[in-house]
Amino acid sequence: GGVGFSMAIRHRVKERSLQELIASLDFMQCELQYRMTPMPDLCRLTAAQCNTGLRRFWTDLARELEDQIRPDVYHCVCAALGKSKDLPEQTGELLRSMGRSLGRFDLDGQVKGLENARYHCRRNLEELESCRDVRIRSYQTLSLCAGAALAILFL
Repeated sequence: GGVGFSMAIRHRVKERSLQELIASLDFMQCELQYRMTPMPDLCRLTAAQCNTGLRRFWTDLARELEDQIRPDVYHCVCAALGKSKDLPEQTGELLRSMGRSLGRFDLDGQVKGLENARYHCRRNLEELESCRDVRIRSYQTLSLCAGAALAILFL
């Protein structure tokens, strides 16, 4: 029974992570457009806006950017993701994609990269939200039935 409930929890975590990533991208776009905040500072400010595993990711990314060990933002994003094991895979892929344009182009190019990442986040979130209740109920029902079947088999 616990498997189905953990699947339901993971589903909700994925949704929350994408929602927070969208909010982070909105914040970053506003900061870039109106203050042109340098990348490490922008990442720290974004981390302060987050509550989940994204907080650690943005903080680690700021550190990576300041240390300047990696050749570009994309490699810094990959390194920060390597330290953020609690992020859902889908969120990590979206962050990697965003890292390809961030810090690489002029302001307009970076804003377009953030808009593109936000578009993909929203699309993924809509997929997760469609029929969410039915899907989660199915996970829970199937897990309880499988648990009952195992209990009967062992008796």
